[in-house]
Formats: sequence, structure tokens, C-alpha cells
Amino acid sequence: MKQKPYILTIAGFDPSSGAGITSDIKTFEAHDLYGLSVCTAITIQNDITLKDCIWMDRTVILSQIETLFERFFISTVKIGIVQSWKLLEEIINVLYKLNPTIAIVLDPILKASSGFNFHPSSDLEILSNVLEKCDFVTPNYNEIKSLLPNKNVDQTIAFISTKTNVYLKGGHRTDKKGWDEIYHSGIVQINIEPEVDKIHDKHGSGCVLSSALASNLSKGILLEDACRNAKRYTEQFLNSNDTLLGNHNYNTNDK
Repeated sequence: MKQKPYILTIAGFDPSSGAGITSDIKTFEAHDLYGLSVCTAITIQNDITLKDCIWMDRTVILSQIETLFERFFISTVKIGIVQSWKLLEEIINVLYKLNPTIAIVLDPILKASSGFNFHPSSDLEILSNVLEKCDFVTPNYNEIKSLLPNKNVDQTIAFISTKTNVYLKGGHRTDKKGWDEIYHSGIVQINIEPEVDKIHDKHGSGCVLSSALASNLSKGILLEDACRNAKRYTEQFLNSNDTLLGNHNYNTNDK
């Protein structure tokens, strides 16, 4: 039997498995990929409450990454929570050293839905360096407001769009809830409307969308189709049941 292509998540460990590396692995497997993982933090949480976040030492994180690349060819990486933008920049530089053609999808998780703050915003220089080396950044509306506190949403999108592609998640919108916006090539905007009238909220849905997007890109699917596929997969996840912890529909892209 042929080995599935490898894909990597660099993110935190959530004991409820709704978010973080375990959620990403489930999503990768559902897209017929073999998920590898590097742990950046261990959270003390369940599906509704996040009490604490214990950060992994930078040397441990970098050693995990380097050891995996010694053994596996990894073309695509999804990155979730990292302790600081400075460390994130270092991680990305290491990834490019190990594979100069690596594709990176960054989910800039700044604050948990429970109100827990992961890390402060970066200075503009470090943020610019990080964004320029990512293929996609996938903030929600709350995160886009926090990335550049001195700019409004439109100004922040305009700035980020000069550096990388943006998938702006619409679940936190007050207008047109659930409408996602894609900004790519610095000029093109696409609206992806929801295909369902009602959704059941899920813990970790942002992680699922970004890892679904990374999965589609890893499989060579064109950018706009990859974004639409990720949206539809996430909708299926959201409506897989009426609890806060969703189920993954395995191999949906192959049906």
C-alpha cells in the first residue's frame, strides 16, 4: 500500500482534542494525508474553559521539527499557537532552511474564545517578516482587529494582503455571518458564502478550517478551490452533531 503524503502541524496540545494538534491530525487524516505534529504548548482546558497554557521550550520545539525533517519529506505546514512572534519567525526560518519550497498556512491564534490571551501583538518588522514567508494567514474577525491595533480592519487587510494571501473567517462577523473573504495575489477578493442556514458552534473550528486549507494546498488543489473545499469541510464538521466537539468525515475529498 502506498504511503500517504506527509503534512505537519506545529501547534498546541488541547486535552479535549477539539483544537490544536489532535484536531489538525484528524483533519489531515480525513483528507487522506499522514499528519505529523510538533507540540508548542500544553493547555489546561476542556471544550468550554481554558485555564492555563504551558509553553514548550524553544529548543524542544526546534528539535522536534529538525528530527521529523531528518526522516520525512514535508511539503506543507500548518502553524497554530506559538509563544511569541519572535519565536514564530525563528520556527519559520528553520522550516525554510530544511525545505526552501515549504508551504506554510498560519492560523494566528491570539486569544481563546474563553478570553485567555496567548501572546501580545508583534512589532511591525517581525510581523512583516513572518507574513512574507507564509502562503496563507487565516484570521477571524476578532484576530484581524488585534493583529495591528493602530489600524482598522480594512487597513489591516490591505497591509497583510501585500505580504501574503488572506483567508478571513466570517464566523465572528456581525454582518453577513459566516461569509468568508479571500484576498490573494495582492488584488483579488473572493467571497465564499455559507451553504448552510444554521450551524452548531464547535470548539476548534478555526483550527479545522486552517488545517483543511493546508490539506487541500498540500494535495495540489488550486488556491480558490482549496479555499472553497476548506469552507465546505468546516461546515460539515460544524454540523456533524449538536455538541461543542465535532466529528470528522473521513476521506470526504475522495468521495
